[in-house]
Amino acid sequence: MATQVWSGVHPQAIVDPGAKLGKDVTVGPFSYVGPDVEIGDGTEVLSHVVIKGPTVIGRHNRIFQFCSVGEECQDKKYAGEPTRLIIGDNNEIRENCTIHRGTVQDRGETVIGSNNLLMAYVHVAHDCVVGDNTILANCATLAGHVSVGDWAILGGGTMVHQFCHIGAHSMSAGGSIVLKDIPAYIMASGQSASAHGLNAEGLKRRGFSREVITQLRRAYKVIYRQGHTLAQAIEVLEKDFAGQPELDALIDSLRIAHRGIVR
Repeated sequence: MATQVWSGVHPQAIVDPGAKLGKDVTVGPFSYVGPDVEIGDGTEVLSHVVIKGPTVIGRHNRIFQFCSVGEECQDKKYAGEPTRLIIGDNNEIRENCTIHRGTVQDRGETVIGSNNLLMAYVHVAHDCVVGDNTILANCATLAGHVSVGDWAILGGGTMVHQFCHIGAHSMSAGGSIVLKDIPAYIMASGQSASAHGLNAEGLKRRGFSREVITQLRRAYKVIYRQGHTLAQAIEVLEKDFAGQPELDALIDSLRIAHRGIVR
């Protein structure tokens, strides 16, 4: 017998009348889309997915089986307020991911950008902000209020403490426990994580010039090799390296490091 080909909402899916689905959205069997959910054109929801709202999902995403998207957060302060989850375009959210809405004690919304890959069993807690073009490998876990910059990569099993910032183009090794901020461009690993150099290979792959990478290596030495406190390192970088967009991004990631940085 030929396999049945279906498009749109599968007859064994449940889509609440209060949900809004764009063009060419597919919802697989045994999935549930609740009220106050908006799904953009071309997004594919596979089987056994639960999506609750208020949640806004953009265009051309793929959400794989057994994901829980837009659920109430695991925060005892949460008292049923109508907080939100916002997801951009072209994301791939693999099996068993859990993504929770925000809290009114923070920004009131959890935000995931565009072109991200969330591998199986990734958890994104309340009030997190994930940028664009990131990769969160299997079982990476973000506690509440975490931010992840563009192009960052979190290795499998990485655990990030609440309120930490993961800088743009940074990378954590598998199994890392991140208790402080990872500045932009830095590689980190360990339990708890410490800095292990510049993510130079990743920067090369993304088209950073040799001159910029050389400058970033010099900046890394200021932060990690010259015995400066964080405040002193920022002062030196502002004096000697400011004015270049790539270096300014590094300095900015240090300025917001209220929990300190991985050392």
